[in-house]
Amino acid sequence: MLRIWGRTNSTNVQKVLWCLGELDIAYERIEAGGQFGVVNTPEYLAMNPNGLVPTIDDDGFILWESNVIVRYLTHRHGHGTLFPGDIRVRFIAEKWMDWQGGTLWPAFRDAFLGLVRMPPDKRDHAAIEQSQRDTATKLAGLETALGATPFVAGESFTMGDIPLGVSIYRCFALGIDRGGFPNIARWYDRLTERPAFKEHVMLPIT
Repeated sequence: MLRIWGRTNSTNVQKVLWCLGELDIAYERIEAGGQFGVVNTPEYLAMNPNGLVPTIDDDGFILWESNVIVRYLTHRHGHGTLFPGDIRVRFIAEKWMDWQGGTLWPAFRDAFLGLVRMPPDKRDHAAIEQSQRDTATKLAGLETALGATPFVAGESFTMGDIPLGVSIYRCFALGIDRGGFPNIARWYDRLTERPAFKEHVMLPIT
């Protein structure tokens, strides 16, 4: 059985858990990261030298980096559906996965950390507000793209929607006005209808 190390409130772990739910794959989850520790042990670092979550062990195959794990799982278990068979559709999905990790999340990180992980009396409100403004600016491109298709890679839900869905859940909950992004809001509402999204992503943000 596939094993995954990570805590359920982690943004990156939620991507993988949601993906596993969509693919109906059985797994064993081991608490790790945050208050659970584990990630700095020699045993864990031998699997993942970054000391971060998630890490998976799929029958002896060790893999880390959440978006890469989503690609791997969908390629192995969802080829032609979550992992698009059409190469152009696939790389549109890949594009948005990389954009989530390299553009959207860095813009939103200060707002997330400030509002969720920082005590109220120690928050840098200027940095939080700037992060929210930067995020709104970055979202303009996604808003345009979702004006043309119901999902990020086209007509169907794919792996490309997973990292973005986890991030947008946090963006809307932490100060980004969904009213300014009607196309993103419609797409997000489609995600909220998916049982695995409800189970693994729509949780208290901590």
